[in-house]
Amino acid sequence: MELAYYSDYAVRLVNTEDPARGKDSLTSVEAVRDLFGGNSSAARRATDADVTRFRSVRGRLRSVFEAADGGDETLAVDLLNSLLLEFPVSPQISGHDFRDDDGRPLWHMHLADHPSNATAGYAAIAAMGLAFHLTEYGVDRLGLCEASPCRNAYLDTSTNRSRRYCSDRCATRANVAAYRARKRLEADRSEKTGLAQDSAQRATANGER
Repeated sequence: MELAYYSDYAVRLVNTEDPARGKDSLTSVEAVRDLFGGNSSAARRATDADVTRFRSVRGRLRSVFEAADGGDETLAVDLLNSLLLEFPVSPQISGHDFRDDDGRPLWHMHLADHPSNATAGYAAIAAMGLAFHLTEYGVDRLGLCEASPCRNAYLDTSTNRSRRYCSDRCATRANVAAYRARKRLEADRSEKTGLAQDSAQRATANGER
């Protein structure tokens, strides 16, 4: 499994909260387990105590995205480094897929499950994945959705670094809002122009009398 895959762990956790709308889906141990996806063995270690611990890690990961989105590269790196120090990873070489008909393994790097608790394991994976993405592609590839009021985190993998929204839905909503704003501005300008013309015509008419 490539290390880039693990960066999605950070995005999934951060986006369990919608601060602008006061929504939080991370309210139960089942919600914690769902975050692990297909990693069922790690998910089974989750307990009710992990709900609070996951929320704490979520806040720290969001701070990384906020710093990156705000252009503070050094702060983003410092915040991420603090997570890496607190939640170290355990890398292993894995070969559960096969490279050819001879049955030789397709060796690749894999992050082993953390032995202590579900939060430590998830945080280690999320922080390492995010660190890999940051160092490989740049801190400006970590963003927060610009479609107000959404502030979901996303990882920009576009070829021209042009991503601004977390999803197609938010992109469409933002484009519609921008279109309507332009139409309102055009209507306001047209109305003001019309009023100005009416005023000029009245002044001309009064002058001719």
